[in-house]
Amino acid sequence: MTTRIAPGVGANLLGQHSVERNQDATAYVSNLDPQVSEELLWELFVQAGTVVNVYVPKDRVTNLHQGYRFVEFRSEEDADYAIKVLNMIKLYGKPIRVNKATQDKKSLDVRANLFIGNLDPDVDEKLLHDTFSAFGVIVINPKIMRDPETGNSRSFGFISYDSFESSVAAIEAMNGQYLCNRQVTVSFAYEKDTKGERHGTAAERVLAASNPSAQKSRPHTLFASGPPTLPSIA
Repeated sequence: MTTRIAPGVGANLLGQHSVERNQDATAYVSNLDPQVSEELLWELFVQAGTVVNVYVPKDRVTNLHQGYRFVEFRSEEDADYAIKVLNMIKLYGKPIRVNKATQDKKSLDVRANLFIGNLDPDVDEKLLHDTFSAFGVIVINPKIMRDPETGNSRSFGFISYDSFESSVAAIEAMNGQYLCNRQVTVSFAYEKDTKGERHGTAAERVLAASNPSAQKSRPHTLFASGPPTLPSIA
């Protein structure tokens, strides 16, 4: 039997029951518009699997929710499926971000960051995610740089993978390919606070190889390299 959380109770549940919650079966949902209600989120995520609860952290002073939720499923498989199909869909015009609540943050240290240039105005974050997730695990949702006043795309963005193997595969496959109506450029991004140095240096790769979290399986990598070559039939 599943129980639906009552609106406004999430602040207590987050603190009191986070240990009891099945972290492996919990999705972390962020970048939520203030208009997104617990009921709407429930109805959306129940399409992906059996939802056990929706946890709503709220500001202790204002009692307003803080732009993110935790959605607990009955099984880890349901949570993984929700992340796959619901990440970056738009609610009230904002692409929501759906990640595993237990994601190993050490993977972010790999810094296999790519620069995607010459983007068509119609390319959004979801299209970038759907396209580039074929080459490996994306650890930070794609970001398209936009004009702060108009919100229009500035025609470039960034993607971060959990391994340099994935980023190299993406560069080899996608540099010069068309997304919508433009031929995009894909390269390693420049590092911050350096004089024109890009990610992907030999030193970075050595550090990444020694990172235990980099040893995870990457189910999409084989897909990225293309179908196997079949023997010719005489």
